Amino acid sequence: MSNQVHDFNEYRTRMNEKILAADNKIIKRIFNLDTNAYAEGALDVKTKELLGLVASAVLRCDDCVRYHLEKAYENGVSREEMMETMGIATLVGGTIVVPHLRRAYEFWEELEKLNH
Repeated sequence: MSNQVHDFNEYRTRMNEKILAADNKIIKRIFNLDTNAYAEGALDVKTKELLGLVASAVLRCDDCVRYHLEKAYENGVSREEMMETMGIATLVGGTIVVPHLRRAYEFWEELEKLNH
């Protein structure tokens, strides 16, 4: 597995386990709400992940961008769909989003390498 993708997932999993083990009701509820918000509903999961990707890029959260890129990839998003989504994010967020766009594109390339 690619170091970038592997390292991100390993760190996220390890830290989430520690955080959830602290048994804070509010944090557990937020995690649960986040999980349920991205479940199939009136919008399909693919669309929700793309919405999450835009919001994450505009808010400039690289961890969130990586998470939504991976979930979007797992749900069949194409490179073209991802780039169009990131184009919207860059338009909405402005040029300050460009560094996040660069890292997002790089992470997407790593996801593609893992699955080809």
